[in-house]
Amino acid sequence: MRAVMVMFDTLTRDFLPNYGNDWVKAPNFDKLREKTITFDNFYGGSMPCMPARRELHTGRYNFMHRMWGQLEPFDHSVFEVLQKNGVYCHLVTDHSHYFEDGGATYHNRYSTWEGFRGQEGDRWVPRKNRQEENTNPLNKTGISAEQHYANRTRQRNVEEMSSVKTVEAGIEFLKTYQEEDNWFLQIECFDPHEPFYVPDEFRKLYENNPGKNPFFWPRYGRTDDSISAEALLELRNEYAALISLCDQNLGKLLQFFDQQNMWEDTLIIINTDHGFLLGEHNWLGKNIAPMYEEIIHLPFFLSHPDLEKGKRSTMLSQTIDLPATLLDFFEIDNQLDMDGKSIIGALKKEPSVHENHREIIFGTNGGHVNIFDGRYVYMRASVHPSNGPVTIQTLNFAQMRGFIKKEILDQMRLKEGNRFTNQYPYAELEVSTFIDSYSTGHLLFDLEKDKAQEEPLDNPEIEEKMIQKLFEVMKKIEAPKSEFVRLGLENYL
Repeated sequence: MRAVMVMFDTLTRDFLPNYGNDWVKAPNFDKLREKTITFDNFYGGSMPCMPARRELHTGRYNFMHRMWGQLEPFDHSVFEVLQKNGVYCHLVTDHSHYFEDGGATYHNRYSTWEGFRGQEGDRWVPRKNRQEENTNPLNKTGISAEQHYANRTRQRNVEEMSSVKTVEAGIEFLKTYQEEDNWFLQIECFDPHEPFYVPDEFRKLYENNPGKNPFFWPRYGRTDDSISAEALLELRNEYAALISLCDQNLGKLLQFFDQQNMWEDTLIIINTDHGFLLGEHNWLGKNIAPMYEEIIHLPFFLSHPDLEKGKRSTMLSQTIDLPATLLDFFEIDNQLDMDGKSIIGALKKEPSVHENHREIIFGTNGGHVNIFDGRYVYMRASVHPSNGPVTIQTLNFAQMRGFIKKEILDQMRLKEGNRFTNQYPYAELEVSTFIDSYSTGHLLFDLEKDKAQEEPLDNPEIEEKMIQKLFEVMKKIEAPKSEFVRLGLENYL
C-alpha cells in the first residue's frame, strides 16, 4: 500500500476551475475532475499554518487550546503510528516554518525529510545581498520583506524556485520507491502562500506587460480607501500567476502518476491548509478577519484505488479527518482519541452530507470561534473589549520565530492533565491576542441562501440553537474554561 499527499499552502477554492473559476489558467487542477473525487464540503479547522499541521498529525482540534506552536510532547503523531506499523514516511517541503521556533518538531515525526530554503521571510540569504526592493507602498515591509528580497537573489528563474525543487524531490522519491510497498510521501509546497512572487513568464499570463513594482504582498487587515479596485485586481492577478506555477508543478506529478499507473494502486490526496482573503468582505489575509468561506472552505481531492473517480462528494469533512483516513487506508487499527473520522470508510457507503460530522468547528486562537452544521455558520466573538481572556495549554514555550516572554511564563500555572494533553500535566499561560473579534461581533449566515456571506442573519432563535451546538462541541473537546468566559458562555457550564 502506498499513499501520496500533495499539499499547497494558501490555495483558495474560488481560484480553481474545479470550483467554478473561469479565468485562472490551471489546466492540471482541472484534470482532477476526472482523476479524483472532488469534495464540495471540505473545511479547515485550526488556523493558520502550524495549528493546521497539528491537526494533520493528531486528528484533533487545537485552536482553542494552543496558539501557533510546536507539536507538543503529549501529541500523538499519525506518522509515528504509521512507522510503528511498518509504513515508511517521507516529507519534502519548502515550508520554512517547519524549521523555526514554533515549528521544529513536526518534520522529525517522519522517517526522513528533505527541505528547501527561500520562501517568504525564511532567514536564509544574508540580507545585505538583496539587490532589489519593491517600492509599492501597499506591500508588506519589515524584516521579513527585507529577507524576501535577499532570498530572491537565488531564485531568479523557474528552476531555482523552491517549490519547483520540492516537487522534483518528490518525483525522485517516487522513482526510488516505485517498486517498494508500504510508504507514505508528503509533497508540501509553500506556494501559493504570499508573497506572490513568481517569474514573469507566469505573470504575463494575466498581464501583457506586468509592472516592475506590483502589489503582491498584502498586509493583513481591513481594506480602506488607499487600496483601489485596480490595486486589488493587480493583487489577484499576482496570486493567480503563482497558482499557475503551482499548476505546472502539479502537472509534473500527474504525468508521473499516469506513466506509472499509480491511480490504480495508490491513495492520492491533493489538499491545502487554508485559503486567503483578497479584498472580499473588505479584508486582506487569513487569520485576523472572521473565518469567511474564502479562508476556511477548502479545495480537496482524493483518489482511492477502490473508489470510483470523476465524482463529487458533498460529505462534510475537515483536515482533522486525514490522520484517521491514512490509518484506515493502511489497515491500521486506530487506537487514538481523535475528533476526525476516516473519509474512506464513509465514502464506501455513498455518504450523506452528515455521514461523518453533524457539525464542525473552526477558528484561530483568540479569534472568532465558529460552528457550521451544513447550512448555518455561526461566528461567536469575544464579549469583552479586551478580546480575552485567552489561555494556552502547553509543554512547549516557543511561538512563531521566538520564545514566549518571561513575564508570561512568570504567571504560568501547572495543572493536571486533560483530554487535550492526553492526561499529561501541562502549563496554562494567559496570553494576549492581536485579533479583535469583539469589534466585529457575532455573525450568523445561512449558506444555503447566502453562499457569498453578504447578509448576516438577525435571528435569535437560530442563533441560540447554534450556541447550544457550539457549547456541546466545546464541552466534548474540553475547551479551556477561559474560552467559555471569553465567548460569554460561562452560564452554559
